[in-house]
Amino acid sequence: MSQNSTCPVCGAPTQASTRPFCSQRCADIDLGRWFSGQYRIPGPPADEENLEKPEINDER
Repeated sequence: MSQNSTCPVCGAPTQASTRPFCSQRCADIDLGRWFSGQYRIPGPPADEENLEKPEINDER
């Protein structure tokens, strides 16, 4: 990585300890975006027949 890298979240210069981000705050923002589904990896639509269905335990 070059010395003049910028944070992908805010555009500030990166810090070695949190690279590729400028701070832990921006790293946490990026992680939150992944968890919320804002970032997605493109691919074909999921076939609903092949999705796993949750198991239901009828025993009481």
